Amino acid sequence: MAPELSTFEARRRANVVNNAKLLKDSAEVAAKMRRATAPPPRAAAPKKRKAAEPAPRTRVMPTRQSARLAGASSDTNGTDLKLEDIPAELKPPEPKRVRTSGDLQLSSLQVEGQRWSSTGALASFVQGAQPGVRTFTEDDIKDTSDSKLKDLRKEMSDLKLYEGWVPNDIKITPERVYALTFHPIQDKPIILAGDKKGTLGFFDASQETPQQSDEDDEDVDIPLPQIGAFEVHSRTISSIKIPMLDPNSVLTSSYDSSIRCLDLQSQVSRQLWEPDDDTVDIGISCIDVSPETKDVIVFSTLDGNLGRLDRRSKEKADMWSLSDNKIGGFSLHPLLPHLVATASLDRTLKIWDLRMIKGKGELRHPSLLGEHQSRLSVSHASWSRGGYLATSSYDDTVKVYNMSDAMKWKAGQDLSDEQMKPVHAIPHNNQTGRWVTILKPQWQSNPADGVEKFAIANMNRFVDIYDTEGKQLGQLDGEGITAVPAVAEFHPTLNWLAGGTGSGKLCLWM
Repeated sequence: MAPELSTFEARRRANVVNNAKLLKDSAEVAAKMRRATAPPPRAAAPKKRKAAEPAPRTRVMPTRQSARLAGASSDTNGTDLKLEDIPAELKPPEPKRVRTSGDLQLSSLQVEGQRWSSTGALASFVQGAQPGVRTFTEDDIKDTSDSKLKDLRKEMSDLKLYEGWVPNDIKITPERVYALTFHPIQDKPIILAGDKKGTLGFFDASQETPQQSDEDDEDVDIPLPQIGAFEVHSRTISSIKIPMLDPNSVLTSSYDSSIRCLDLQSQVSRQLWEPDDDTVDIGISCIDVSPETKDVIVFSTLDGNLGRLDRRSKEKADMWSLSDNKIGGFSLHPLLPHLVATASLDRTLKIWDLRMIKGKGELRHPSLLGEHQSRLSVSHASWSRGGYLATSSYDDTVKVYNMSDAMKWKAGQDLSDEQMKPVHAIPHNNQTGRWVTILKPQWQSNPADGVEKFAIANMNRFVDIYDTEGKQLGQLDGEGITAVPAVAEFHPTLNWLAGGTGSGKLCLWM
């Protein structure tokens, strides 16, 4: 009989069994964990295959065909072989296309064939001047059955370029001419011009001219003409006016925000207007004075305002905002100074009546009677004594409007679209570019011959003259003109005409 186990021995054996079971369970768990984290077995590397020997390349030749079976004649001698029948490796290599360099003239590059022979698509882009090419010839002068018109054309064509000095020697201002006018005196031609830097130049064409030498000697020293020039403004002189009833006063406006009056007797330039605030810059684009009211000056600004100043009064000038864009030019009706015609960058010609002021405060403005819109911006509007308006615009036209019934207009009267339509639209190249002053038509204010006519420069280095019916009366030229006489204007009464160029030179016809 086995001895009976003590309590201690029984507990020890139970612990041994439990520990053995725990060790077994732990080993199984560890084995499972090792299997879960073990990397996948690597695939067996494929066996390298022995490279096969390359087969020799053979040139594929075209299959020979019987010319007799194909129906070819026996006397071709194989000359009808087609290019596509020749293998690519036997064809001669195409020559490499060489890049073209330098300037290319399209006329020498045009593709052959009637299909590509048209140049009409480019014609509308061809702009610019053709110096010396006349657009009004002797044939045009004779091409009319109107004897009066023919006589007028002959009279204008008989105007000759001033012979005292060549235009290149008459440098009336140091810089580009922006404004020009004649003094109204009839005894002698005196021309005034304003330039880009604010210089006012004077030239008296009656001064003694140098004697012409009979000998053809290039070393002869010819004295230059006597010209006076004065820096009356600090920036571009935009307009010069001399009132008919006050010929001793020379009114000038400038981009430096000022209007001045030069007294020719005292030789003092007095400031008539400037902004109240010295820090404000209000460039003056144009001024005009009615022959009937010599002391009332109307002016326009580069920011679209119109002002009215009475130089006899100490009151502030009236200012009206007429446009959000620049007013490039305007004019007063010579006999009805309450009518104002403005030309603006907003492509419109507008007619205003100063007799009726509408609105309150900053919204006050003259009554708008009517407007006409052009395709591109309008540069200037000039009013004749008989009531005709002439405008120039960048759509390459000079337009003439018939407003001869303006005497009958009531204050604030609305003008119909029909009344505002131009009666003549004259084709005219007005593309001045960067270096030529904007072309503006200017009527002769009080012609002694009774014929209303205006002058405007021609980009081909001429000056054109037109009448109220849009008919051309003349085209002035002469030897020695090397630039466009862009700023052209008549003497107020006589058939004298002057033009200023981009380099400050003066052309004068009498």
